Amino acid sequence: MKLSAHFDLCEFTRSESAKREGVSNMPTVEHLVNIKILCEKVLEPIRAKYGPINISSGYRSAALNHFIGGSLNSDHCKGRAADIDMDGHGGEVSNTEIFNYIKDNLDYDQLIWEFGNKEKPDWVHVGYRGKDNRKQTLRASKVNGKSTYSPY
Repeated sequence: MKLSAHFDLCEFTRSESAKREGVSNMPTVEHLVNIKILCEKVLEPIRAKYGPINISSGYRSAALNHFIGGSLNSDHCKGRAADIDMDGHGGEVSNTEIFNYIKDNLDYDQLIWEFGNKEKPDWVHVGYRGKDNRKQTLRASKVNGKSTYSPY
């Protein structure tokens, strides 16, 4: 199913964990609407600037989110977030460039520099809620084995 000009639903629902655990990862109608808006408002502009992008984590059903230990409040479960990981995918663009482009040019709810180091994140999390966007920019790190978030 086509979500926007350059994105298909299968990019948002594929999950080896869901296959392994035998859980459905299909969005509800409401979540599908959210995914389409995320594509139009955030992912299509990135695609227009840089070409194809790799969605490493898109939609997560509640069951899948439970199995992977995701946050109980994850916007992934509502179709309002995606993780982008460009490193190692054959392109010239880096996760750092993607992060900075979103931060400097797009509207978003939450933008997270996920782990990595000061030069580059391991991946980039971006969420979009529309009129309720908080424009929250964070850095994720591990402290005593637990994920913590601080202002970027």
